Formats: sequence, C-alpha cells, structure tokens
Amino acid sequence: MALQGAIPVSHEMVFPHGCYVVGEISPVLDFDASTKDRHVAARDKVSGELMWAVPVMDADPSLKASVKAVAVKIVSGVEPKIPAPPAGMAGLPFVPVVFDGLTVTPYVNGQGRMAYSFKATGLHAAPEQGAKPGRGGVKDTV
Repeated sequence: MALQGAIPVSHEMVFPHGCYVVGEISPVLDFDASTKDRHVAARDKVSGELMWAVPVMDADPSLKASVKAVAVKIVSGVEPKIPAPPAGMAGLPFVPVVFDGLTVTPYVNGQGRMAYSFKATGLHAAPEQGAKPGRGGVKDTV
C-alpha cells in the first residue's frame, strides 16, 4: 500500500556516504503473472518499461548492518550494466555507483511498518574519491 506517489530525490539525499553494487543486476519478476514454471518480467506501471533490481550496500557508517543492503529498481528497456570501477578500485569486489533519476515511494509493508521502494532511470560509475561532484570524476589538483 503506497502512501503517496514516487517522490523525486537526489542520489546524495538517499546515499550521502555513497553506495556500492554488491551483486548482479537481475530482472524484477511480476509475482502476479509469474508461476513456478513461467517467469514473467515486471514492467513499470507508468512507463511500461522493464525493471531490473540492483543490490547495493549503503556506505553510511551509522546504519545497522541489517538495513545497509537495499535493492534499487532500474526502469529500462534493456538490462543496465554495472560500470567499471574507478582506476584506484580495480580488483575490489564492490563498485561505487551513482543513480540517475532516483525516486522513493513510501509504503506500509506486510508487518505494518513504514518501508521505502527506490527506483532509478539509470546508474553510472561514481566519481573517484576526492573528485568534486559535477566534474566528471576528475580529481581536484589543489
């Protein structure tokens, strides 16, 4: 049960400490149309585009471990790809990303508690650490 429609938010509002992809991108299933033997991909109710789930870990150090992992749904006709990690992070298992067109929808979950659903229109590699936002990941030389 949604309390109100999707609310546009910035990536920085939701993930002020950043976030990292911690698994594979997978199609979101339409649980009403799918059966045990036949999986049906879910489509966004507004655009009709396919939806993909991206598991991420919120880098906020103040969060409890149990709430750090979230899934962000990407609304896209094609499967999004996990971007390459910044040069300084090559070989690490987690890729820092930034979500484009991020929205949040509050709802009451099955246990009667407030929960949130995140959707985005895309994702791209986060700027290298120390880079200023909006500078394309170029490090500040000061």
